[in-house]
Parts: sequence; C-alpha cells; structure tokens
Amino acid sequence: MDFVKKLIPTILIAVAVIVTGYILGTSYLSRGKSDPSVTVKGLGQQSFDSDLITWRASFSRNAMDLKQAYADLNADVLKVKKFLASEGIKENEIVFDAADISKNYDNQYDENGNFKERVFRGYELSQSFEVQSKSVDLVEQTSREVSKLIDAGIELNSYSPQYYYTKLAELKIKMIEQATQDAKNRAETIATNGGGVLGKLTYASMGVFQITAENSSDEYSWGGSFNTSSKRKTASITMRLNYEID
Repeated sequence: MDFVKKLIPTILIAVAVIVTGYILGTSYLSRGKSDPSVTVKGLGQQSFDSDLITWRASFSRNAMDLKQAYADLNADVLKVKKFLASEGIKENEIVFDAADISKNYDNQYDENGNFKERVFRGYELSQSFEVQSKSVDLVEQTSREVSKLIDAGIELNSYSPQYYYTKLAELKIKMIEQATQDAKNRAETIATNGGGVLGKLTYASMGVFQITAENSSDEYSWGGSFNTSSKRKTASITMRLNYEID
C-alpha cells in the first residue's frame, strides 16, 4: 500500500507532462494559422428628388445722386416682389439682403499716360435676394422667367438654383441597413461556396455618405460629396464587415 501511495505522485507528474506536451504541440502546429474569416463590403444606394430649392439673384442701380439711386432701387424692389408674387412664390419664402453701396470713379490720364485724377461717376446700389421654398418646380420655373424683369428695365443677375433634401437623416438610416444586408449576403455566399457556415460579426466600418447627380460622372470624395446643382440625386454609402467562418 505504501508503494502505491509513493507511485501516485509519479503517475500524476507523468500525466501532467503528457497533457502539457499535447497542448504545446497543438499550439505549435496552430501557430501562424489565422482563424478563417471573410471581409466584405456592401453598398446602399437610392435615387431621390430634392424637396427644397434656393435661388439667388441680384440687381443694381446707378445714379449721380444717392437719394435718386435709392429711389430707383426701391422701385425695382417693388417690381421684383410683384413679379415673384405673380409667379406664385409666397412672401415668407423671400429674403432681401441689405443694399450694398459703392462709389464709382474713373481714372484720368494725360497724353503721356500719367495719372491725373479720379473722377466721380456716381453711386452704385446693389440689391440681392434669395428664395427658399419646398415648391421646387415652381421656383425652378420662375428662375427661368427672369427675362420679364429684364424687359421691365431691371438689370437682374440670376444664379443657378441649388437643390437640397430635408430628410437625409431618415435616408441615411435606411441606406445603412441596405448596405449592411448587402454585405451580409455577400459574406454568406462566400462562406457557403467555400464549404463553411457564416459565423459571428467581428468588425463593422461605415464609409462616407456620398450624394451625386443621378446618372452622372460626379466623382466621390474622401470627405463625402454633396451635389446641390441637380434636382434628381443619387445617395450611396458603403459598409465594411468582417465575419468569422465556422
């Protein structure tokens, strides 16, 4: 019996050595071998029409007398307001900026090209306004009818309308879901075709939000592009996912 008691520690040590050797051997064989996984990129994309438009324009008047220049400019402001109202644009959708005043001078030179003096040529008053509305088609059409004001004697400079979308937050969420599902579908296809089963998600990264003109050659930007010149747009976003494969 004493012999058996003395033998037990030796047996335990031997077993421990065998187990340790097995673990070390397995670790050595597995060293340098990464767990099977797959990284995929999914795309979420949707086209939509802008629901907000801004349109800017400006006009000016020149006169030797400042009061006369103001009077002429105010008369033009009334004409512009009347024109916009006749087109169906609401008063609360129009913002007139403060008038900008500048003095015009001509430089006079002698027959040898030497500067003689500056001659005052009058005051120039400039007035700009902006229309911001959800009636996109209406404002767009109005911006094309400014020839009526030009015919009325107003020197109007009309700028291209800018188009926006007020529901971007909701659109982003929908597109993130779409891009994530697209990436998962790709990962499942790869795993299945490789004889495995898609495991748990270990990593997810979202790309930048891009808004370009629909069916255009607009380039993507690292910081995200945001097209405002086109009424019809396409938004896109990518999701990069990494899955384990069982």
